[in-house]
Amino acid sequence: MDQEIPVGCDHAGYKMKVYLVEKLSAEGYHFHDFGTFSEESVDYPDFIHPVAKAVNDGTYRMGIILCGSGIGASLVANKYPEVRAALCWNEEIAKLSRQHNNANVVSLPARFITFEEALTIVKTFFATPFEGGRHERRVQKINPVLL
Repeated sequence: MDQEIPVGCDHAGYKMKVYLVEKLSAEGYHFHDFGTFSEESVDYPDFIHPVAKAVNDGTYRMGIILCGSGIGASLVANKYPEVRAALCWNEEIAKLSRQHNNANVVSLPARFITFEEALTIVKTFFATPFEGGRHERRVQKINPVLL
């Protein structure tokens, strides 16, 4: 991956984040780590907002977020109109989230998948292109017109 990837997590995702950054850095990926930087209890929105904002603003093309279930992190990230955060718990979901939804942030449930599964999910997510076509029309309908 040529571009730097933003990553953010809470305390539950900290160890998995460290593992992913280490393994993927060895493969040539580059990261901007927004924290957290320990297993000390924190509020996940404090570390997910900066990742989502950076993707939303176009500073980064894609990002990685982690929390215990992946749900809270994805809820925060999806508040940003240009972010499509997908909660991915296996390789197939990661692939489909990219192919059909043009997801640009992968949210990982750190308490429910292994480190090895997380690595496979992230690699699949970043390697899978958006199919476009009929899916483009659907992606365009995600953000509602506010009345």
